[in-house]
Order: sequence, then C-alpha cells, then structure tokens
Amino acid sequence: MAEPKKPTKKPLVFYYLVTLAILFIINAVVLPMFFSKSITEVDYSVFLQAVEENRVTQVELSGDHEEIVYVATDQNGQPQTYITVAMPDPNLLERLRASSPDIKFSRIRPRQASPLLTYLFSLFVPILLILGLGRLFSKQLQQRMGNTMSFGKSDARVYVEAQTGKTFADVAGQEEAKEALMEIVDFLHHPEKYASIGAKLPKGALLVGPPGTGKTLLAQAVAGEADVPFFSISGSEFVEMFVGMGAAKVRDLFKEADKKAPCIVFIDEIDTVGKKRGDGGFSGNDEREQTLNQLLTEMDGFDSRKGVVILAATNRPESLDPALLRPGRFDRRIPVELPDINGRTAILKVHAAKIAMERDVDFEAIARATAGTSGADLANIINEAALRAVRMGRNRVRQEDLQESVEVVIAGYERKNATISPKEKEVIAYHEIGHALVAAKQTNSAPVTKITIIPRTSGALGYTMQVEEGERHLMSKEDAMNRIATLTGGRAAEELIFNMATTGAANDIEQATKLARAMVTRYGMSDQFGMVAFETLANPYLGGDSAMNCSSETSAQIDKEVIKLVKQGHEKAINILKDNLDKLHELSRELLKKETLTGQEFMAILES
Repeated sequence: MAEPKKPTKKPLVFYYLVTLAILFIINAVVLPMFFSKSITEVDYSVFLQAVEENRVTQVELSGDHEEIVYVATDQNGQPQTYITVAMPDPNLLERLRASSPDIKFSRIRPRQASPLLTYLFSLFVPILLILGLGRLFSKQLQQRMGNTMSFGKSDARVYVEAQTGKTFADVAGQEEAKEALMEIVDFLHHPEKYASIGAKLPKGALLVGPPGTGKTLLAQAVAGEADVPFFSISGSEFVEMFVGMGAAKVRDLFKEADKKAPCIVFIDEIDTVGKKRGDGGFSGNDEREQTLNQLLTEMDGFDSRKGVVILAATNRPESLDPALLRPGRFDRRIPVELPDINGRTAILKVHAAKIAMERDVDFEAIARATAGTSGADLANIINEAALRAVRMGRNRVRQEDLQESVEVVIAGYERKNATISPKEKEVIAYHEIGHALVAAKQTNSAPVTKITIIPRTSGALGYTMQVEEGERHLMSKEDAMNRIATLTGGRAAEELIFNMATTGAANDIEQATKLARAMVTRYGMSDQFGMVAFETLANPYLGGDSAMNCSSETSAQIDKEVIKLVKQGHEKAINILKDNLDKLHELSRELLKKETLTGQEFMAILES
C-alpha cells in the first residue's frame, strides 16, 4: 500500500494572503471613507453669500491659511460641511462676527489619531484576525482529511440504560434469541452465581440474520435489561484512510470499555472488518487486516469476569474469518431469523401499541398476509396504515387501512389516474382471473384473497393475492408444480381467449423459471438428475446469489429440464382454464365491472 501523502500547507498560506489583502483594502479605503466626514468643495463667492445670509455657524482656517472649512445650513435648514480656497480678505473676521454673534471658530475636520494607537491597532488586529481565520481553516482542513489529528480515538457512542430505554418487552417475534441472551443479562446481574461453579461469561455473541429483523434492537435490549453502559459502533468506523488507525481505534474502544465494566460493546456490521484474511489478494499491511488482527488480540486479552460482553451483528456470516468465530472469541452464534406467523402477530401488536387503533383489528389476518416480512417491514406497514387513516380523515386505524398498507408495501400505491384502454383493461382482467382460477382449481394452493386490475406504482397493472391459512415451512414437488401452473395461468388465459401473448406476464415467467431451476439444481425434484445439487447459494440473508457447479454440458441439460417443467405447468394451466371457460368469462366480466374482487366474492361466483 502506498504511503499516504502529507497534507500540504499551500491552501492555508493562500488563505493568509487573501486575509492580508482584505485587511489592506479595509485599512486603505474603507475605514477612511467610513470615519471621514462628507465635505463639499465650493467657490469663495458661495462662502461669502452664506456669510451674508447668516447661515454660517462654524469656521476653521487651515494652518497654512490656504483653505477655509465651514459649516452652513442648507435650504432645508440642515447643517452641511463645505471647503473653499482662502482669499486675501482682512475684513473677513469682522464680517463673520457681524453676521452671527454665536459663530464658532474651531476645528471641523477630525484630528489625526495618536501614532501609537494607530500602530498598535494596525499591528495586533490583523494578527488576531489572521490567527482566528487560520484556526478555522485548519479545523476544516482536518475534517476534510479524515480528522487525522484525532488519530486512534474510538468513535463509539456510549449510552446508558436511561438513554437507550430498550428492554426485551420492546422486542417481539424473537423468543429464541431473547432466551439465549437472557443468560448474559443474568450473568451481569449475578456474576457470583456463575463464579461459584467456575463458569465463565461468553466473551462474545454473534447476532446473525437478514436486514430488519432487530439485531441492533436486541443488543440495546440486553444493555437495557442489564442496566449497564452500552457502547455502539459500526464496523465501517474502524476502517480509516491511514494504516494503523483502525487498530488504534480498536485498542481505544476496549480500553474505554474496560474502564466502564461491566458493559456491553456492540459492533454493527462486523463483516466490514471481520472478513476472511487472504480474500481478494490483500497484503499483510492492509488496514482492514490489521484492524481484524487487533480485534482478535483484544478479545483474547480482556478478562470476561469483569463483565465486558461483545455483541456483534452481521447478515454475511459466511464471509467472516474463522479465527473470529472460534470459541473464546464469539462463543455463541444467535440466529435472528424472519418471524413466523406468531412472531409477526406479536410484532404488529408491539408497534400498534403506539398507534390509535380500532378494537376489532385482526392482527393475525395481517400476519398471515405478510409471510416472509421482517420486523422493520411490519413497522412500516403499521405506519402506512396510520398515514392512510389520516388521509381518510379518521382518528383511528381500521382493518381496511392495515390491509391496504400491506398492498402498498408489496405492490406500491394505487395509480387511480392511469389511462388504460378498454381493450388492455379486458386483457388484464382475463390475465388476473386466469391466475386466480388456476389457483382455486388445484389442491393445496393458497386461497385467493383479492383480485384487482387497478395499476400500482410498482409497475403492476393488476395482481392476484393469495394468503396461506397457516404457516408453511416445507414445499413438496406437487406444491412447486402447482405454483408454476398458477404463475403461468395469466399467460394461458391470454392465449386461450385472445390468441396472443403480452408483456404483462414478464414477472410471472421470471418467478416460474426461478422456481423450476431451483427444483432441478437445489431441491432434487428432477426425474432426470435426482438428488444432485448443481447450484450453491451465497449470502442467503441478502437475496441469495447463486453459483452453478457443473460442466457446460450439464448446464445445457439443466436448461432443457427447466423448460420442460415450465411447459408442464403451462399446459396444466391451459387445461384447467379450458375446463372452466364459462367461469373464466363470468369472473372476468365481474372484475371489469368492479375492478376489485375479494376472495369471498370470487369464490361465491366460482361455486355458483
């Protein structure tokens, strides 16, 4: 790694020169103009006329008897200062006294300031101004260069229980994680109970899970339950421009934590500094690697009996260095997974406690409709429902607000002013009824709860919502094939009724292809390949990037098998629609008329 360039002082010198130039202009031009009186130069005859009209009130004769400065009232009666050339006039003094007995003979122009005061003012004021501006500019320069003058200082934010205000009562849907962390809280409250048997407190606990599941909230709740100081810092704050700064920050963080023990140290996004060493061709002098080495050393060095607990959070556990995960450093790995239906119901109730809700709100129904969502998503759904209630002019949230907010989070807001031709609207209606009809005529398919052809801001021109009656954790091959048939039902309806294919099925095709490929490469649901894995999934908590592990010949065969599965689902969908053609027309006409059908309305027409 190249040695960092030393900060140049050229910009600071430039600012000094600019400041001196400004001071010179102020001293030479502005100040004389500001302090000097406005004096108008006139002819001697104008002066004599003012004397004759008795308007002169004050007169000054210069020391060399060359100029006369006088004050006279103008036509508006306001005093003005004038200057004129002095002419030989021996009777001028008598005329002035005769014109006005109260006339004053005194100095009008300001006297020259004391040379000593002028010198002191011109010397010290610029110096003080330059020092002040220099200090300001140097501070800004330090901030732009990454605050190099605070080398080695930790940026960890320290909270106490009263400031975090979080307890396990604020965390819902993560009962297993809370149970695992409760032991840490108990140790911090009663260390002697564990010391008597010889047990040691785990040095570190790693919270692993998808984004938005409450890893940071859990760490804050542990500190709140234990009533101990809580250090919070992000892994990215250890990574600095210069080599050695990150390691120095780690040392400073553990030094401060040791002073405040017992305490909780929380490192968010630890994968920023905890990645596997040697990945990406980094050398031993790499700043990130030095920071990781220092973190490993500090975790080995501190005494867990003092009550310093390291909590860390990540959604990329597979990228962490094995030395970081071994016992004695992060002793525990606590999964913080997406909540199940009971967890989602509890999370909705926790967030709804702060919102004015109607008493008959069914949170379980909303939980069933939000499978696969995180705690952050559910908090957003509650907030969207409250915003909708305000827009509708109500002071309490109803069930319909929550149901609409679920659709807003999934598909976006309604585009009620979107212009769609009657022909396209008819195609969209048959497309959506095709999905719903194929789903309803298959066994083990999730019930249809809503069908709409109102466009959404996500780009969807319509959608069919299916909600499972219970929580499902396994999917059989039959379930997967039913799902593919349902996804191809929209395109099947277009081909059957209009004898054409539209772009409206693009997302359906993508999902069907993805599911069929997973059946072949990961789930072992292919008759041709059997239980062989051809694909590995990386970053399962961040969308799941996949990588193929097979030859090009096998990959071509996999493509053929995927095409075969999707075709089978498509043919199944066409056969179902052909057998229920009358219902397809009837339901589509009803959807065109109402634009939205509930699940109950759909099933009532289908079963009539």
